[in-house]
Amino acid sequence: MRKPLLTGSPLGTLFSSASKIAQAVALAAAGMLCTASSPAQQPRPRITSSIDTTSRATIPGSHPNAARSENEGGRMTSSAKLQGVSIVFSRSAAQEADLQALIAAQQNPSSPLYHKWLTPDQFAARFGMADADIAKVQSWLQQQGFAVDRVSRSRNRISFSGSVAQVEAAFGTELHYYKSGTETHFAPASDVSVPAALAGTVQTVTNLSDFRPKPHVKIRQPQVQPRFTSSQSGNYYLTPKDVATIYDINAAYHAGFTGAGQSIAIVGQSFVETSDITNFQSAAGLTPKAPTLVLMPGTGASAVSSGDEVESDLDLEYASSIATGANIYFVYTGNSGNAGVFDALGYAIDNKIAPILSISYGDCETDLGSSDYNSLNSVFAQATAQGQTIISAAGDDGSADCAENTNLTTAQRTALAVDFPASSQYVTGMGGTEFPASAVATTNNTYFSAQGSSDTISSALKYIPEQVWNDSSPANATSTGNGLSSGGGGVSTLTSRPSWQAGIAGIPSGTARLVPDISLDASPANAGYLYCSSDTNATGVTGSCSNGFRDSSNTSLTVAGGTSFDAPIFAGMLAIINQSKNSSGQGLINPTLYTLAASSSTYATAFHDITSGSNACAPGATYDLPTTPASTLTCTAAGSAGYSAGTGYDEASGLGSIDLYNLLTAWPTSSASTLAASTTTLSAATTTPASGASDTITITVAPGSSTQATVPTGTVSITVDGTAASSSPTLSNGTATYTFSSTTAGSHVIAATYSGDSIYAGSTSTIDLIVGASFSLAATNVTVTSGGTGTSTVTVTPSGGYTGTVNWQVSTSSTALANACAAINSVSVTGTAQVTAALTLSTSATCASASAVGSTGKVKRVLLTGSLQSPADVPGSSPYKSAPLGVALAGLLAFGFLRRRSSRTGWSLLTICLLGVLALSLSGCGSSTPVSTSTTTSTNIAAGTYPVTVTGTDSANAAITASATLTLTVN
Repeated sequence: MRKPLLTGSPLGTLFSSASKIAQAVALAAAGMLCTASSPAQQPRPRITSSIDTTSRATIPGSHPNAARSENEGGRMTSSAKLQGVSIVFSRSAAQEADLQALIAAQQNPSSPLYHKWLTPDQFAARFGMADADIAKVQSWLQQQGFAVDRVSRSRNRISFSGSVAQVEAAFGTELHYYKSGTETHFAPASDVSVPAALAGTVQTVTNLSDFRPKPHVKIRQPQVQPRFTSSQSGNYYLTPKDVATIYDINAAYHAGFTGAGQSIAIVGQSFVETSDITNFQSAAGLTPKAPTLVLMPGTGASAVSSGDEVESDLDLEYASSIATGANIYFVYTGNSGNAGVFDALGYAIDNKIAPILSISYGDCETDLGSSDYNSLNSVFAQATAQGQTIISAAGDDGSADCAENTNLTTAQRTALAVDFPASSQYVTGMGGTEFPASAVATTNNTYFSAQGSSDTISSALKYIPEQVWNDSSPANATSTGNGLSSGGGGVSTLTSRPSWQAGIAGIPSGTARLVPDISLDASPANAGYLYCSSDTNATGVTGSCSNGFRDSSNTSLTVAGGTSFDAPIFAGMLAIINQSKNSSGQGLINPTLYTLAASSSTYATAFHDITSGSNACAPGATYDLPTTPASTLTCTAAGSAGYSAGTGYDEASGLGSIDLYNLLTAWPTSSASTLAASTTTLSAATTTPASGASDTITITVAPGSSTQATVPTGTVSITVDGTAASSSPTLSNGTATYTFSSTTAGSHVIAATYSGDSIYAGSTSTIDLIVGASFSLAATNVTVTSGGTGTSTVTVTPSGGYTGTVNWQVSTSSTALANACAAINSVSVTGTAQVTAALTLSTSATCASASAVGSTGKVKRVLLTGSLQSPADVPGSSPYKSAPLGVALAGLLAFGFLRRRSSRTGWSLLTICLLGVLALSLSGCGSSTPVSTSTTTSTNIAAGTYPVTVTGTDSANAAITASATLTLTVN
C-alpha cells in the first residue's frame, strides 16, 4: 500500500493551486513580501522553555526503513565516535508560508520578484533560527558532552560530534548494526526523540546512520572490446560530440554558447582522480580542463569509494564536455561513513557554490521515510529561493525503483515506487530513453557514419528517434549485465502535485507529483556512453582511457548507461541556456519546461515526444540484480507493472527528450537578460597559505563578451566557508582585493559575488584554499653501473596537518637520460609521520620492457626522434593525433599518467619516462597511442653524473607540491 501524500505539510506542496500563486503575486504587488534585497528582521525566538531531557518528544519516521529488526547484528560499541551528526530545524508556519509565497513570486514573470534570488545570508536572516535559539541548543549539546563543529550558513542546522553513548543518551535511542548480504551498516534501532522544549523546532537528527544513496549507473558488463564506430566492427558508442549532434547542441555552439561564465556543481561521495576527467576530455577531442574539488568539512578525510568513484567520474566528464566553457565544481564527502552525497548537495546549497546542481544518486521513496524527506526537501526549497537549479537522475530500475534495495522486504522491492530527489517538487527529474536496436545496428548507417578505414570519435549524423529505455532482461541477462535496466518513473507517494504539472496532453488526473520531467538516452546497450575511470573494481578494466578511450592493453572500452548520464548532460545544456540568457541562475525550471510544452508549436520543435515503449518490470519474470551478493527479483502483476509511453506527457519518459537549440530559442528571458553578461574570477597569492598568514585574493570582474568595452563597476560580496565577510570591496578598474587569514588548518572556500551595475548582470566565482597543509621532499642520490638499476628513497615530510595522496613527476635536464626509465609508487599521508617512496631508476637500453623495473608492463620508452605511429593492430591512421606531442605528453605528466592509488589497489605503480627539457615534440611514456619501437636502436646510459628532479603533487590540489633534486651517478 502506498504511503499517504503529505498534503498537510507545507513542505509537501509548491504552487498547490492557482489561487496560491495569485495570492502571492497580490502580496508582492502590495509590498507585503520582503524583497530579495531587503531581508526580514531577525526571526523571533521559538524555544521558550529550558531544555530538559526528562520530558521528550519522538520524531516520527526518523528510524530508517532499511534498518529492519530481522537484520540486527548487535549494538554499537558505546565508545565509538560519530562526527557530522546534525540537528535540523524546521521553519515556523509563518516562515514556511512566507517562503512558499516568495518562491511562487520568483517564478511568476508578472511579479516584481521574478528571478530576484536570495543570497544564503538573506535566506538565513529570513528563514533561519533566531540567534538565541541557536545559542540555547549549542549550550545543551555541549552539556551532553558533544563538540559543536559548526552552524550552517542558513542557520537551520547545528553539526556536532560525540560518542555513541552520548548520542543514545541525548536522543533516546540505541544504535545497532544491521547486516544484509555482505554489507553491515549502523542505524538507530527506533525513532529518535528530543527534549520536549525542542519539539516544535527540531525537524530531525541526521547522520546517525551509514546507509548511503546508491549511484544510478548501469555499467555494461562484460566490458566491450570492439572499437567504437570502428574500422573493425562498426559498433557505435556515444561520446560528447555524438550527444551534441543528436540533441542539437552544435547549433548553440555555433552561436557562441558553451556555458562560459556559468558554474555547475556535481555532488558525490568519493574522491576522484582529476586525470580521469582530463584524459576523457582529451580522448573526446576537447581541451582538458580539470574540475575544482571541494571536500565537505567535517566528513572525514578524502578517500576513494569504489562504485561511487566511477559515478562521479562520468558525471564530471559529461557535464564538462557538454558545457565546455563552464566552471565545474565537484563537492564530495570524505570517509566518515555516516556522511554521503545528500550532505554534499546540502553543502553546495548552503554555500551557493553554483547555480546548477547535478546529482546522479537517489533513494526510492519507500526507503527514504518521511523524516529524511522533509529535511531534504526543506533544503531543496532553499536552493529554489536562491536561484539554484537541481537536476537529478530518476533511477534505473523502471517502475520498481526499490528493486535493488535488499534491505527492504520483497513486497516493498517489487511495488511501484519512484526515486528521490527526482520526485521532489523543487527538482527536475531525468528519465531515460534509448534508440531502437535497428538504429544502432552495424548494418544501418542512417544515423551513424559508416564503418571506414579509421575509427571516428564523432559519428552520429542527426537526431535518432527514441523510445522508452527498457533493456530489462530475465535471469542470466547478458546484453547489459543488469537484470533490471530501465528508466525510472511513476507516481510519488510523498510529494503532492505541483500546479505547473498540468495542462499537458497525457497528464492524468490526480493529486501526486509525477516523475520524470524530461528524458535523454540512458541505455547501456542502445547506445551506451564511453567514459573513463580509475575505479577498476567497478569497471573490470585496468587502465581505462590509457590509450584514447581504450584501456592499458589498447583493446577494451569502458561503456555504461543509466540516468546518471542524463543529469550531468542536461546540467551542461542548462549552463548553455543560462549563458544565452545572461542568467546568473534560473532556480526551479520545471514551470518553464511545462509552460513551453503546453504550446503545441513549441512542443513540436523543442521537444521530442516519446510515444513507444514502457518502463515495466514484467509480471512473473525473474531478474538477476547486480546487488552484493547477487540476488534475483520476481515482479508481480499487482505490483510493478509499470507505465507506457503515449502522446504528450507520460510517467515513462516525462515530456520526452529535447532539441537544445530550439529549446534555448524558445526559453523566456528574465529582466536580468537586458544586461550584458559579466564574469568573475578569483586568484590568490598562494592557494596554500601558512596558518595565520595573510593571503591576498584578487577579484577580477570582466565583460562576458569581447564586444563590450565598458569596465564593470560596483561591489563584490565575499563569503568564507559560507560566512559573509564584514565588508564588500568596491571594484577599481574591474578589480578588487580581499585579504584572507585563518589559523584553522584544512580547506576553505572563498566565494565572491559581483553585484552588477547598470550595464552588467551579476556573476560569481569561488576558489579553494588549503591552510597550513603542505609537505617537503628529500631524495637520496643513486650510483649504478651503466645498464643497471638503482633506488632512491624519497621522503615526504607533512606539515600543517597535511593528509592526502602524493602523485609524482620525474624529469631531467640532461638529454643523455632520454632513454632511461623510472618507476615510483604514489603514497598516502594519513598522519604526521614521514612517509617514504622508492624511486627506481633504470639505465638499461631495454628499460622499456617490464622486466627492467618491475613486472607491471607499464614502463614505456622515450624516443628523441621519430614520429608517433599507429598501433600495429589498428589499420590506418589513429584518430587521436590531434594535439602536439609535446603538449600532450606534458599534460600526461602533470596529471600523473597511469597512476593508481594504494588506497584502492594495495600496490600501485606510476611509471614515468625521464624526459629532457627540450624544445622538441617527444613521444612515448603514456602518449595516447603507443610508439612503435621496432626500428629504433639505443645503448645503455653513458657514464657520468646527471641531475634528476622528483616533483610530488597532491592528487586533489595541484597547488600543494614540492620538489627535490638528486644526483644519478652512472659508472
